[in-house]
Amino acid sequence: MKKAIFIIVVIGMLGWAVYDSISSTDATKEEEKVSNNTMNSTQSSQDGDGEVKESEEVGIKEGQIAPNFKLQTLDEETVQLSDYRGERVIINFWATWCPPCRAEIPDFQKLYEKKDVEILAVNLTETEESTEEVKGFIKEFGMTFPVLMDVSSDVSTTYQVRAYPTSYMIDSDGRIQFVAMGALNYDLMVQEYEKMN
Repeated sequence: MKKAIFIIVVIGMLGWAVYDSISSTDATKEEEKVSNNTMNSTQSSQDGDGEVKESEEVGIKEGQIAPNFKLQTLDEETVQLSDYRGERVIINFWATWCPPCRAEIPDFQKLYEKKDVEILAVNLTETEESTEEVKGFIKEFGMTFPVLMDVSSDVSTTYQVRAYPTSYMIDSDGRIQFVAMGALNYDLMVQEYEKMN
């Protein structure tokens, strides 16, 4: 009787080991497949040389034409992205309460002063306590580029902003050439700016 129970236990353990081995191999294959698909989707806008592939589609991926939008500044001046066609533009989504935003704004100001680039600083106004805080921030950091108020978060939703700050670098043809989720430093800004036409 003990011998029969021992044999059943051994067979059960062997069966479990085979089952576990097969299922983990399938899971590994599935993970590799998902990983490869993710890799392909993030690289789909670039060719083998790392150059961005141009597309006639409007979208938020590198190579696509940046979606147009119209917002107002604190002075109620209307600004539209399409007005800047023919110029290199950086759209920067930011908020006053965001420490990485505070860290990169001086570098954006420096870039704006030294390079031929338009910067549209889209404030995530819906997340702010008041417009007075935004005004104070602009004054504190000496921001001279346009600050646009995304009051209803329509533009940040269109651009699928999930991290603060997020920046889109757009070439003179209106195509997105670089997307950064998180803060940029001056050297990286210049490096990516110089790749744009």
